Amino acid sequence: MSRLVECVPNFSEGNNQEVIDAISRAVAQTPGCVLLDVDAGPSTNRTVYTFVGRPEDVVEGALNAARAAHRLIDMSRHRGEHPRMGALDVCPFIPVRGVTMDECVHCAQAFGQRLAEELGVPVYLYGEAARTTSRQSLPAIRAGEYEALPEKLKQAEWAPDFGPSSFVPSWGATATGARKFLLAFNINLLSTKEQAHRIALNLREQGRGKDQPGRLSKVQGIGWYLDEKNLAQVSMNLLDFEVTGLHTVYEETCREAQELSLPVVGSQLVGLVPLKALLDAAAFYCEQENLFLLEEEQRLRLVVNRLGLDSLSPFNPKERIIEYLVPQDGPEQSLMDQPLRAFIRAVGARSAAPGGGSVAAASAAMGAALASMAGLMTYGRRQFEHLDVTMRRLIPPFHAAVAELTAMVDADARAFEAYLKATKLPKNTPEDKDRRAAALQEGLRQAVAVPLALAETVSSLWPALRELALCVNLACRSDLQVRQRISGLLQDAQMQAALVLDRLEARQE
Repeated sequence: MSRLVECVPNFSEGNNQEVIDAISRAVAQTPGCVLLDVDAGPSTNRTVYTFVGRPEDVVEGALNAARAAHRLIDMSRHRGEHPRMGALDVCPFIPVRGVTMDECVHCAQAFGQRLAEELGVPVYLYGEAARTTSRQSLPAIRAGEYEALPEKLKQAEWAPDFGPSSFVPSWGATATGARKFLLAFNINLLSTKEQAHRIALNLREQGRGKDQPGRLSKVQGIGWYLDEKNLAQVSMNLLDFEVTGLHTVYEETCREAQELSLPVVGSQLVGLVPLKALLDAAAFYCEQENLFLLEEEQRLRLVVNRLGLDSLSPFNPKERIIEYLVPQDGPEQSLMDQPLRAFIRAVGARSAAPGGGSVAAASAAMGAALASMAGLMTYGRRQFEHLDVTMRRLIPPFHAAVAELTAMVDADARAFEAYLKATKLPKNTPEDKDRRAAALQEGLRQAVAVPLALAETVSSLWPALRELALCVNLACRSDLQVRQRISGLLQDAQMQAALVLDRLEARQE
């Protein structure tokens, strides 16, 4: 699955397990679709499904799920805390890998048109797929909810993008569109629904209206009460977590709750979450509390603890982080996932890749790991306690470089493939020769770019390495000497790669 789209349909059923399971099967049995998560909410009476696949496959998966819901859900009987207007309330398409937002817009358009034609229901386009500015916001389309649809559909301004302008009691209406990752983040309060909603109004971007905007950009929010948990929630949608992160929403909610003398008792993430959203929160708490945490697993544990993500149910990162769940790019195993013996055999095989670039990247990664080890063998020991602050500063660059350099092992092998493909292009006509020459130049540029980036990364570590050598645990001296020898060799490689690129530039001119 090199091209991946995520689809996150929200269905208006969160209590009837037979219905929930039937929709799950409809998705899981669609060829090319991988069902990642099913998150049902009894009080909201709503279930959020998350699945991925190629663009054409996720459209089919969403349609199969909608067909099942059409048979099994009757909106005229639906009650729940979450705003809703249809049996399939909303169905967004999100780019994950190798897919543009425009392609996701096309998915939404294709899905909406086919859904309306097959089931005879009203469908609205929202988000990046919206045809008018007034329909970009989902809350604007859903205003008045299901109960307002009979009158709303009579208004010309609310004619659906697909399907009839007539009310379908058993279904309602559906919104479909394309967007970035959205985080559904609920913060638990021991309070009333009204108090939770008051906090939501203060924080959400819309606020209480145009004259009273809220404090948090790209955030939607309401307050509701979960009877099954006997607590209220400030329910937030983070439309762009890189603008307003999880930690910001949580801390601002805690501040508001403190002013009202209300206890915050953890939080809840609905559906899946991108790894970066949690690591951003970890970075915030590490800086705020002056914590020294290097490992990704430890940083995730910190975030789960600080946000109270396991307060209502267990939060297992391996089951909730999308990068840990989506199929890897391509059928081949990563070179770095192979046993060392297999990697060495691959290098020695009768093939151009993996070659020198991959070997250099692996060597550099091990050199950075040795420097990190030397620092960690110094940090936290009583006899070197006076160096703790220094080690906290010197170790992280080497730890980060290990991951960067490890990724370059595969990147170099892939980059060289472009050059190899260019060598096989036809050269029968002058036009063929020109195309082949241009492809060879570009392929060679890609093949050289990774080793150059590798050498630049290694070169940037020299100042920290020199400083580390002056104060590190002497028991690690030999390890640092090996690291320095590797760095010296790679600096020579950097000079050679730069020379090749300069010559390419001169030839193009």
